[in-house]
Amino acid sequence: MTIHFYLKYHTQFGQSLYILGNHEALGNNEENKAVALSYLNEDFWKITLEFDEYPKEPISYKYILKDADGTEIFDGDSNRYFKSPVLKKEEIAIYDTWNATGEIKNVFNTAPFLHALSPNNKIAKIALPRVYNYEFRVKAPMLQNNEVVCLTGSSAHFGTWDTDNPILLSERAGWYIARIHLNENEWPVTYKYGIYNVEKKQLVELEKGDNRVLPKREHPIKLIILTDEFLNSEGKLWRGAGVSIPVFSLRSQKSFGVGEFNDIKLLIDWAHQTGLQLIQLLPINDTTAHHNWTDSYPYAAISAFALHPLYINLEKVAGKEFSSIVKPLRKKQKQLNGLAKFDYEQVMKFKISALKELYDAQKEKLKNDKNFTDFIKTNSDWLIPYAAFCFLRDKYETPDFLLWKKNSNYDASAIKKLVAISNAHYHKIAFFYFVQYHLHLQMKEVCDYAHKKSVVLKGDIPIGIYRYGCDAWVNPSLYNMDEQAGAPPDDFAVKGQNWGFPTYNWSKMKEDNFEWWRKRFNQMSSYFDAFRIDHILGFFRIWSIPMDAVEGILGRFVPAIPIDIAEFHSKNIWFDYHRYCSPFINEDLLWKIFGDRVEEIKNEFLEYQDGRLALKEFVNTQQKVVHHLGENPDEKLKQGLFDLISNVILVEEKNSNGQQFHFRISMEKTYSFSQLENNTQQQLKDLYVNYFYRRQDDFWKNEALKKLPALKRSTNMLVCGEDLGMVPHCVPEVMDQLGILSLEIERMPKDSSKEFFHPNDAPYLSVVTPSTHDMSTIRGWWEEDREKTQKFYNFMLGHYGQAPYFCDAWINKEIVLQHLYSPAMLSIFQLQDLLGMNESIRLENPNDERINIPSDPNHYWHYRMHITLESLIQQTEFNHEINRYIIESGRGAK
Repeated sequence: MTIHFYLKYHTQFGQSLYILGNHEALGNNEENKAVALSYLNEDFWKITLEFDEYPKEPISYKYILKDADGTEIFDGDSNRYFKSPVLKKEEIAIYDTWNATGEIKNVFNTAPFLHALSPNNKIAKIALPRVYNYEFRVKAPMLQNNEVVCLTGSSAHFGTWDTDNPILLSERAGWYIARIHLNENEWPVTYKYGIYNVEKKQLVELEKGDNRVLPKREHPIKLIILTDEFLNSEGKLWRGAGVSIPVFSLRSQKSFGVGEFNDIKLLIDWAHQTGLQLIQLLPINDTTAHHNWTDSYPYAAISAFALHPLYINLEKVAGKEFSSIVKPLRKKQKQLNGLAKFDYEQVMKFKISALKELYDAQKEKLKNDKNFTDFIKTNSDWLIPYAAFCFLRDKYETPDFLLWKKNSNYDASAIKKLVAISNAHYHKIAFFYFVQYHLHLQMKEVCDYAHKKSVVLKGDIPIGIYRYGCDAWVNPSLYNMDEQAGAPPDDFAVKGQNWGFPTYNWSKMKEDNFEWWRKRFNQMSSYFDAFRIDHILGFFRIWSIPMDAVEGILGRFVPAIPIDIAEFHSKNIWFDYHRYCSPFINEDLLWKIFGDRVEEIKNEFLEYQDGRLALKEFVNTQQKVVHHLGENPDEKLKQGLFDLISNVILVEEKNSNGQQFHFRISMEKTYSFSQLENNTQQQLKDLYVNYFYRRQDDFWKNEALKKLPALKRSTNMLVCGEDLGMVPHCVPEVMDQLGILSLEIERMPKDSSKEFFHPNDAPYLSVVTPSTHDMSTIRGWWEEDREKTQKFYNFMLGHYGQAPYFCDAWINKEIVLQHLYSPAMLSIFQLQDLLGMNESIRLENPNDERINIPSDPNHYWHYRMHITLESLIQQTEFNHEINRYIIESGRGAK
């Protein structure tokens, strides 16, 4: 059997094309065995493959474009396949069209549209003929009810352009397929696809533009298969709206003092009622490290796979048989449910206690529960280490595995013995299997319910892992444990952010083709159809902070091309290592920071080294300062010492022997810089601008392209990137190339020359939102900066005169409508911003709506809705108003 593959693609000099598939002749899906195509002409590349026999199983395959620099780009079609025709043909030609990953129509073949948003188009399959020598394949996602793809063309077998009776295509495995037997005397042949309504029996739309041209079947080829990719429809692109809220913030009449997975179903009901088609949640993974309120931080999960017991519904775990265990808790449930904010410690205390009782009551029964044992078996690769970690965490009363007396270094064989059913402590470990099993059942039920209601669930993948969590314990080589991840300074955190997470060891992760990430995505796809990549910039470069630092301001981007000492010399900059790399301290600076405490500070913390004032060794890093000042420090003194330590211009590259350096972020704002003479300042500025905004761009682009394409190919979830902050120029290009949705926020323009970003300027593949969980809500922001509010009122809302001091409901509404009418694919609002449109429903004090304050590393995440979901569902007038706005703005419609 011979198959000729033709790929239509216009290459550039230095580019080459390869084919890869699940057959030995196609490299067995091993990328290093991909088979090279040959250049045929300006339109096509070709390869001919011989098969000893007809493949018994369908052959799936994909194309790879390799650039001259070695960069690999996979085409965006994950559904190319070939299987033996009904009547076997000895020689076949397949004509394929390159599908760019960033092609907009590819998003309509992702999970949200396949599982929840596609119209319920119940049309009987159209029979395909057994005798044919041409097969046509085309994709047409998001057809409306009673619509199918049709085909017509210039020859008699195509109906001679008869649009009243076109050939109707049959939907098979994601493609619309037609099979035709053509005679040799019908050439040349041109054709077009269209959309046909089978109920009205009329053509809805015929492709615009040039006719498609049918390749002639030359002897000895018996069958030609044409994959034409997408139908060229001029229909409107789908646009939807959604609501964003953490699960813990939900409030229902039956929840146990905190939002639970079960409450999401009520939120789905409300979303369905209002026309919202997406619910975005914060991470839902287990963060139980210290058994206190600090575990409320949802971005510090102890497992990238385990769900948080916080969100479990006890009554569903108990069922009728064990309801007597949870009934005594109803008084406590009512008490906790009545609190304005949720009490993390109390909720966890009572839930874990009840879960242990429920497990003890059911543990014998579970031995014969096949669903339970299957769950353990299916998820054993993460579940068993997680349960062992939790057991050891509680046994040694710390998540810091380095402090454990035994098992501090993960050993699979030792853990297998630890979790053995013969151990006396087995049930303490199996308890965690039990809890995860019920969390899985409850969240899966929510996912299925959302699909029935045509609502998409969007999850959130944190950029980091918790330093003292299960993932770091099991495989520390995947992470740089001697570094801390964070973010450089911005308007929301002027000293930067230090998240404390280790950074990723990407080179190690690439060795197994990012298996940890692929497993993570697979686990997430059990519950979500879309997800947000937290801080997608970290896939280009991460802000890495030394372990001896506390503030994010002392970090640098990793990886990054350093400045060589020769570059300073070429700029005629006299290079003084200590002047640039050590804290610059003089009497004037000390007076500015400490005022009349200067002598006290000098005597206790400073000394002269080589004629320079320097910090004494016991306080020469921020971590040492924290250790020295103890638990209740003088905050002004602590911050002053921090500022002295960060008053540097350069940071030396590790192991460079004083030859390579990185600029400290915001160099020009340092006191050290201000004390340099003008010419040196200007020369350093030139190098600084080049370092941050020019020299790294291609380097960071290539870094992202080593990771993101492989990760995106591993999942069919819709991928959205949180691309906020100091965004390199290459980021939009890479995200656009990969079809990853960007995040656009009105008050955080990516164009530094603008004060605001208008939602009307958003690209289609983007999410627009007026605020995120890290920001104040619309109402809270309105009161923060009077000058900014005034400009926004005049120039963004287009109103004359003085802006109202408070954000009245009508202002809030105008901002919401701005976003609804945006061309962006998704417009997502914090629930607080939607409630802000109604004076009688919204919370009185906008400051009480805030979820997180990024500049506060010890923030308590405990915001909760002030009304129940049941009550919100009953707000008929308000809900109809939202629904009207969504319909009028064209969101949710084709």
